Amino acid sequence: MDLSSFLTAGELASLGEQAPRWRPGLADARHSEVFAAGDEAGGAAAALALALDGLRPAEGEQREARPFLWVQDAAALRLGGRPYRHGLPETLRGRLIHVAAKTPEDMLFALEEGVRCRDLAFVIGELAGNPRALDFTASRRLSLAAERHGVPLYLVRLDAARDLSSARMRWEVKSAPSSAPRWNAAAPGRPSWRAELFRARAHAPGEWILRDEGNHLAADRLAATTPDHVDLARAAGDRPLAS
Repeated sequence: MDLSSFLTAGELASLGEQAPRWRPGLADARHSEVFAAGDEAGGAAAALALALDGLRPAEGEQREARPFLWVQDAAALRLGGRPYRHGLPETLRGRLIHVAAKTPEDMLFALEEGVRCRDLAFVIGELAGNPRALDFTASRRLSLAAERHGVPLYLVRLDAARDLSSARMRWEVKSAPSSAPRWNAAAPGRPSWRAELFRARAHAPGEWILRDEGNHLAADRLAATTPDHVDLARAAGDRPLAS
């Protein structure tokens, strides 16, 4: 069907703007989730890279100098340990505020208080598993607070199933092989992740190889392995159509 016979040129253009492909530098949602395995630090590192990408100043703008909050529950702390201050980018080392929460309930309280504070640049949380405290209502509270106060939240979900959530962008990340530096092929490369954006309100889903290039986040989009459409109902097969 030719949509041009029903829509104006402006309306046709707006259709493409409603679901752009994500790319570094494109404005992210205020509440994002990053799913990752608990036996590697890829989730937290990817969340930090996404947070920094969202804060990179445009030409002529002043560089961000506000502190940022990093909250971990006890289970996440056991899995990955505390953030290593000297392993952070130099511009962040003096800006980290770390909170070790004993319970998921305490952690969710700290996250909500964090996103309500406009003196913070962003908030990162690390939560293990699927605690009952993080139900849809709690997730919705975080989304509303982050959007109302303008403080981005990146919640890292370690060893968690993809449960119901109001997060505007949801990622699944795994560590990926680093490309060899041009100056020394035997040296360690930049951190890289295979990242799947499986849910987003304003972006089409897809997969990328993300690389932290130090001064920017690079992304190579992977070719789609599945069609853009799916069947809404499965074939009946040998099932009875009525019982």
